[in-house]
Amino acid sequence: MRKTSFYPKLAAENIRRNKQFYLPFILTCVATAAMFYIMCFLTYNSATLELHAALYFIMQLGCIVIALFSTIFLFYTNSFLMKRRQKEIGLYNILGMGKGNIAGILFFETLYVALITLVCGIALGILLSKLTLLALCKLVAFDVPYGFEISIKGILYSVYLFCGIFLLILISNLIRIRLSNPIELLRGSNVGEKEPKTKWVLAILGILALGAGYWIAIVTEAPLQAILLFFVAVILVIIGTYLLFTASSIALLKRLKNRPKYYYTTRHFIPVSGMIYRMKQNAVGLANICILATMVLVMVSGTVCLYLGTEDALKSMYPTDIVVRVGEPTGNAREALTSAVNKAATDSGLEPSGAIDLLYLSFSTKAEGKNIADSLHQYTDHNDNSDVTLTSVSEYNKLAGDTAALSQGEALVYDPNSRLDGSFSLLGKEYTIKREIEYFPDLSKSATIIPYRFVIVVSDDAFAEICAAQTELKPVWYYGFDLNGTTEQKLACRDAVDAALGTALTSADGTDLGHYTYASASCREADRANIYSMNGGFLFLGLFLGLVFLMATVLIIYYKQLSEGYDDKERFVIMQKVGLSQPEIRKAIRSQVLVVFFLPLGMAVIHIAFAFKMITKLLLVFNLTNVNLFAICTLCTVALFALIYGVVYILTAKVYYKIVS
Repeated sequence: MRKTSFYPKLAAENIRRNKQFYLPFILTCVATAAMFYIMCFLTYNSATLELHAALYFIMQLGCIVIALFSTIFLFYTNSFLMKRRQKEIGLYNILGMGKGNIAGILFFETLYVALITLVCGIALGILLSKLTLLALCKLVAFDVPYGFEISIKGILYSVYLFCGIFLLILISNLIRIRLSNPIELLRGSNVGEKEPKTKWVLAILGILALGAGYWIAIVTEAPLQAILLFFVAVILVIIGTYLLFTASSIALLKRLKNRPKYYYTTRHFIPVSGMIYRMKQNAVGLANICILATMVLVMVSGTVCLYLGTEDALKSMYPTDIVVRVGEPTGNAREALTSAVNKAATDSGLEPSGAIDLLYLSFSTKAEGKNIADSLHQYTDHNDNSDVTLTSVSEYNKLAGDTAALSQGEALVYDPNSRLDGSFSLLGKEYTIKREIEYFPDLSKSATIIPYRFVIVVSDDAFAEICAAQTELKPVWYYGFDLNGTTEQKLACRDAVDAALGTALTSADGTDLGHYTYASASCREADRANIYSMNGGFLFLGLFLGLVFLMATVLIIYYKQLSEGYDDKERFVIMQKVGLSQPEIRKAIRSQVLVVFFLPLGMAVIHIAFAFKMITKLLLVFNLTNVNLFAICTLCTVALFALIYGVVYILTAKVYYKIVS
């Protein structure tokens, strides 16, 4: 009986005695389990299932990301625990405990942590689940459901995931103990690494990988291409970050060491000499902090910008409140449809204003130099295409209130990317640019995701000839206008307009009013709920994952300071015995932080600066064109994260100082 209770009691005592290491780890496990349950709760909640389909997918993606991150992160933090406990485990082995006995202790320690994690984590998740559902419903502008619900799937998935994680951690620890030497364990973390050599090959590879990632981010122009290349750039930057921190940091410290005026001072000698010999391990921790910090900055700034820019995105998709598109109107169809649409709007009690009335030909093409297109057909690959809107001068004058006159071979051009200069060719015919147009409204939803855009205005005769020669593409009539009513009134007006389109060309006396191939009416308000639902879901996920990664960053910084504090303790004791004062110790600690601790934050800011352009391209996929808004969101996120980072440093530096002093 005593033998059976020995291992559980000793395991509980070990956790209590090592609470400085175990308590942050357990709290992190509990918080991670709570967040995973909450994400499962939101994914499979009956209220969430009634929302937009994209939101359900976003929540599922969040579950997968948190599950993968939890597995990797808990393994990583467990390595800190095992490193600090090597001496203790080695002592057990020297005093007569076999590795089987030590395995029994580790089994019960892992069991206790797993039970605390699951019970407290799921309980905390259940407690906060309703609050997070309220926050999500607020973000997506959805009515908050009544009642309280516990997710059985969330509980089961949490149990499956964390039992699996702790089982793998236990197996990993047992293998480590099995392969270890008792003397090595007893010496434990007192064994320092040899002073590493400067690995120029790794440093060069790191620079190349980082440079390749930055180059992809800078040169990528097509939003759809950016989606694919973004992950390639991320992988290259992660590889480059690890290699640079591992190799270049050593080179930096050795360079500082070779500067006698800098190195042979009390303030610099201690931190530089101490960091060099264990820099391989130190660099990995710094690289992890840098990558996590970059993830937080990118996700939070991107999703906040996406949500705040929802109105801008809606205006990009719908230049006016009501949008009518009619394919290839003939005869008097255009006049009859205009009259019917305006009547439907006024009958709904609303007055149309700011009308956009235009007949145009729209196509995407590969523009090579000044050659716009040799033939007109829609390209399915939008990676390097140009979106072209072709219209006649009479249509343009009516739209813009201009009095331009064009002859054959002359054109007006709207070219925001400045790719044309003086002239261009279209369908084998040369055109001279008479004047550039300063502004032209976006009429196509694809205008934001195609990298280049042209609006070409030609003479009426040239436009008629081009339209007549086409078999695949036919002109489209765009008619849009704004309304000053409520959301319900605008939606009712859209329905009335849609109904009017079907009967507009039917006259009582049988007169032929014309024909069209298709007609559709859409409304900005109809998509508002869906867009807010999707963007709100992304914001929620971005803030949620940002909190998870921030928590991981704080814990890594804490364990890094704790680990280095114990590694440096004996050195500082010796230094104090030979006359090093407490103020000098503080200066040495402060110098160490200035040299290395803030390096990950600075590198993360550089990463997001280079990624800025690519992220703006990704946001174009969501019809967000407001670059200034993203810049403001990024700067605010960086400032807030730097503030939190500084507070964490102050708190963890105090822990470090207490250990070494």
